[in-house]
Amino acid sequence: MLIKRKPGWALPHSAVTPEAHYANRRQIMAGLGASAALAGSGLALSGCGEAAETGGATGDAASGILRADTQRRDLAARPNAALSTDEPVNTHEAVTGYNNFFEFGTDKGDPARYADALSVDPWSVEVSGLTDAPGRYGLDDLIDFQALEQRIYRLRCVEAWSMVIPWIGVPLAGLIDALEPQSAARFVRFETVLRPDEMRGVGARVLDWPYVEGLRLDEARNELAFMAVGLYGEVLPKQNGAPLRLVVPWKYGFKSIKSIVSIRFTETMPMTSWHRAAPGEYGFYANVNPEVSHPRWSQARERRIGEFGRRDTVKFNGYGPWVADLYDGMDLTRWY
Repeated sequence: MLIKRKPGWALPHSAVTPEAHYANRRQIMAGLGASAALAGSGLALSGCGEAAETGGATGDAASGILRADTQRRDLAARPNAALSTDEPVNTHEAVTGYNNFFEFGTDKGDPARYADALSVDPWSVEVSGLTDAPGRYGLDDLIDFQALEQRIYRLRCVEAWSMVIPWIGVPLAGLIDALEPQSAARFVRFETVLRPDEMRGVGARVLDWPYVEGLRLDEARNELAFMAVGLYGEVLPKQNGAPLRLVVPWKYGFKSIKSIVSIRFTETMPMTSWHRAAPGEYGFYANVNPEVSHPRWSQARERRIGEFGRRDTVKFNGYGPWVADLYDGMDLTRWY
């Protein structure tokens, strides 16, 4: 992947008129499954991140390109079947209506109610640290919107519920390599935007803002690690981390940081927000592991949203064949 620098006369992706859609929302949902009712939960406050209702996917089987409805700016993306689950996905309404994004409030509905205050256009990301390509990059410099993929990933929340989401984006590995980390770099640190005048929740001091997450560099280069710019064939809604967020499906959801404005390459492990707040509850690695209980609940089983019962949790959220070798020789009960 190459970082693209557009000439001054070129329109950004955000200014492009949406292409016509091939089906409306009702037709899409009718053809791909009915939504299930939201199961009740009494979950403790944590950093996990998406929705809580199950339903059908959105797509155009004839073209193989995911589409969205006419009221939203859409994205075309080629499905990556090799890295996608065939499990039923959550409904668009649930994914965009029930979230953890504590910068907008701690109630699950707060992000949908208040995130519209966030300005996301224009957007830039500061790249710094141990890199040969430092600088401030626009969204169109970082993301090739002509080479987007659709990946349907499982999400496992640290709160012991799970779901499935159809993301749109690019492999993180290509972005990392394009930013030319130096040989001494071993970790990559991500930071969420902090705008108190637009993010009403930061006044509550739930965490030490701004929100920070990180990965070991070999984790970031794993083929599953994904930088998302959309879901359900449309640009990311603000409550879901617009315009740029991380998706790391073998880790608990709080690792998938939203609304990224900073990428920094470091030699030492960065201190991340939830690990700083409660190191005994939220580790840096935070790999999904049924053998390691949260101090306040077991992680051995999970509630798949839309199902009444519980199912066994699978180590690495079922992605072990892709990622287990990253942790050879590590005691994952200690290095949680």
